[in-house]
Amino acid sequence: MLKKPKLSFWQILNMNVGFFGIQYSFGLQQSAVTPIYDFLGASPDQIPILHLAGPVTGLLVQPIIGALSDKTWNPKLGRRKPYFLIGAILCSLTLIAFPFSSSLWMAAGLLWILDAGNNTAMEPYRALIADQLEKEQQPLGFQMQSFFTGLGQVLANVSLFIFPLIFIGTTGALPTWVYASFFLGAICSIGSILWSMSKTKEIPPTEEELIKIKQKGSLLEPLIEIFSAIKDMPKVMWQLALVYLFQWYALFCYWQNSSKSVALSVWNATPENTEAYSEAVSWTGLINGWYNVVTFLIAFALVGFAKKYSARKVHAVCLIIAAIGFLAFPHIENKNLLFFAITGFGIGWASMMGIPYLMVVADIPKERYGVYMGIINMMIVIPMIIQTLSFGYILKTFLNNDPRNAITFAGALLLIATVCTLFIKQKNSSNH
Repeated sequence: MLKKPKLSFWQILNMNVGFFGIQYSFGLQQSAVTPIYDFLGASPDQIPILHLAGPVTGLLVQPIIGALSDKTWNPKLGRRKPYFLIGAILCSLTLIAFPFSSSLWMAAGLLWILDAGNNTAMEPYRALIADQLEKEQQPLGFQMQSFFTGLGQVLANVSLFIFPLIFIGTTGALPTWVYASFFLGAICSIGSILWSMSKTKEIPPTEEELIKIKQKGSLLEPLIEIFSAIKDMPKVMWQLALVYLFQWYALFCYWQNSSKSVALSVWNATPENTEAYSEAVSWTGLINGWYNVVTFLIAFALVGFAKKYSARKVHAVCLIIAAIGFLAFPHIENKNLLFFAITGFGIGWASMMGIPYLMVVADIPKERYGVYMGIINMMIVIPMIIQTLSFGYILKTFLNNDPRNAITFAGALLLIATVCTLFIKQKNSSNH
């Protein structure tokens, strides 16, 4: 294997600019798709199933793309970049088409395609960091992605506030601002990926690796590779899977219930009081924008802490801070104080988007970076699918159908995730 060159801060930044476009697109998906479903006449009980596209496509697409990109080499484009390009083109075309949805099922179908595009572009990005950067620089590489996650999602949320003030009225079935937000998303998606591709040269494989890559297998090979990689999975990844079970279940509880919790605790309103509830939804959008601001402000500081104290300890502390924020959140009656509570989650989110990869990367064989990054994504989406299918019953039966209790429950799950994090055994640098 060629020795990896030491890259400058700006080279690492340029390499990750494409992550900004992907996350802008994800931000629109989180914040704008539910209102579009509402405009097209979805009933509240249909919303969870209409959002199943995200976790299911993540479960199917990311590990397969990871396995394929491990076995790809194109002299002009490289190993991971062909997949960035395919994903970005798919995303941009779907974002342009999305506002033209004339029915609920058209919008739901486009969400599946959008999510497949996002996952195709995002999966090889984690592997690219492991491919290109030597161990000392990997913390900066992964946290750069955390920075762009915060920045992309902040700007997506901000566009949902600013564009309704500029683009007034409706076009077709949807408000005109929806078109503006999604068209900007399409430009960011393809533009940022093309920027990263033009500025990043991938390290070519050795002759030996090239021979392995050229051995063509059957069409089922990616699936066989995924099952084989799961069978050989290092112990540290099983330990991370347990952390992720509680961590990502908790996050879905927060995202699904935050607006309703704020409406009850601050405005004492339910979705039936349309005016007060709309104010609560707007305010929750600002709060969620703020935690992403905190994420991109804190992301680089965590790099230094991870190097000094270990990724495991940093992640555990960030989870505790996020848990405290969630536990306080439902009890706050002053809307301005909600920003203090959600700052805790912003710190936790900055860690979640980068630090766990540092805990496992030393244990992963380099020729399997792609497939293992895809499997880590499976560990994220499986808890989301479990949550989608089980939490309605838990909320109704044990939590009095109160969204405020759902946020408290999320805080408790993050504390369990913290304990699980402390049991993770990392390879230390001496035996890497």
